[in-house]
Amino acid sequence: MKEKESDKELDALRKKIDGLDDQLLRLLNERARHAQKVGEIKIQRKEEIYASNRERQILDRLVAESQGPLPEESVEEIFRAIINNCRLLQKRLRIAYFGPEATFTHLAATKHFGQAAEYVPFKSIADVFDEVERDRADYGVVPIENSTEGVVNHTHDMFMESNLVICAEREDKISQCLLGVQDSLKKVKLVYSHTQPLAQCRHWLDAHLPGVALHEAASTADAAAHAALDPAAAAVASPLAAEIYSLNILASNIQDSPHNATRFLIIGKKMAGPSGRDKTSVLLSIKDRVGALHDLLMVFKEEKLNLTKIESRPTKKRAWEYVFFIDVEGHVADANMKRVLDKLQPHCLFVKILGSYPRGD
Repeated sequence: MKEKESDKELDALRKKIDGLDDQLLRLLNERARHAQKVGEIKIQRKEEIYASNRERQILDRLVAESQGPLPEESVEEIFRAIINNCRLLQKRLRIAYFGPEATFTHLAATKHFGQAAEYVPFKSIADVFDEVERDRADYGVVPIENSTEGVVNHTHDMFMESNLVICAEREDKISQCLLGVQDSLKKVKLVYSHTQPLAQCRHWLDAHLPGVALHEAASTADAAAHAALDPAAAAVASPLAAEIYSLNILASNIQDSPHNATRFLIIGKKMAGPSGRDKTSVLLSIKDRVGALHDLLMVFKEEKLNLTKIESRPTKKRAWEYVFFIDVEGHVADANMKRVLDKLQPHCLFVKILGSYPRGD
């Protein structure tokens, strides 16, 4: 009797879910039609299809309004997929990224713009910048820093010469996986990967694959390609590499540090508008005198602006001449940020705004 009652309850719940799915489908298509009209207006006005500030506002509002039981991460993931697919009805974006395919930069790009965008890998960060500058790609995706390995200097250096700006950022946890055609760790005789992932997983590899030979590869994607061809080999690479190279995930999250994350930048030609939760990146060179850096930092303190990063780099033009990359909370449209930029001028040889964009934390 109880079993029959539970069957009836189950059938009733499934009918409710079916009804809700029908409503969701109708509403999704209605949203898509509105998005198409927005795209038509943007094209007429020659505006950017991708608006990182608007998308960030939508996601933040929905996460704040959600009462559960879906966790915040799930709410954002679901609605980001909806936004990406609605944007596709407006235009299929072409995204250049620092490749090759199946690397963590590729994974970050697909998470940000959706699976349906067109993705083109490039061998160097300079090539990504060049592709966007020449209008052969709508946006570029490049790494800027890793929580354990530090900054990506080449990305910093490109901003010294390029007129591109930062349109958005994202911070992704780096989840290293062991991939192979095998069905057991016992069958793994050698492991391929790039030097950094091998170093990041050293303790796990020593504990679970003692005595197994480690081989350096040009990239994690190259390592996955080796593993796909050799039944005795495995690769340390991303979950995306498992999909692309048809490999089994033999072990997940094998990185030694649970806090390993990489920050990526989305670069383009137009700066994002304010989202209400922004960051501004500034490149500047200060005059060489005693206390110059102290005076510069005091300008930010006076306006109560929080610096999240300051990094120095040689200019490569004159010996011992440096520039500073500064990340500060706020948008260039904010009144206190405008005052800071005005106050910086007497202390600096030049000041260059690299972008104001929604914070990716």
